[in-house]
Amino acid sequence: MEIITVEEVQKVANLARLEFNEQETQEFTNHLARILAYIDKLNELDTTDVPPTSHVLRIKNDPDLKQGVVKPDEVKPSYLRETVLVTAPSAREGYFEVLKVIE
Repeated sequence: MEIITVEEVQKVANLARLEFNEQETQEFTNHLARILAYIDKLNELDTTDVPPTSHVLRIKNDPDLKQGVVKPDEVKPSYLRETVLVTAPSAREGYFEVLKVIE
């Protein structure tokens, strides 16, 4: 049984709006097949004593850690709005004016 077929790669490429020639499609199929075979190999590992995690590293704010990932908020003095807006390339009605990025 094939792990992944050329047709499946073509379907996913189409959904992602990617265009591949025949050689590229075959290369991606082979590459993905190797990746999926490796994942199947990893599934053979006994992980019954391994607790489930959401991250590879303990990178969350955990009370057991000496320091969390994010620092607590700290209020610091800031510049006055008027002072900052004077240096802006373009400002209007008390705000920075930027080019439109969404139509």
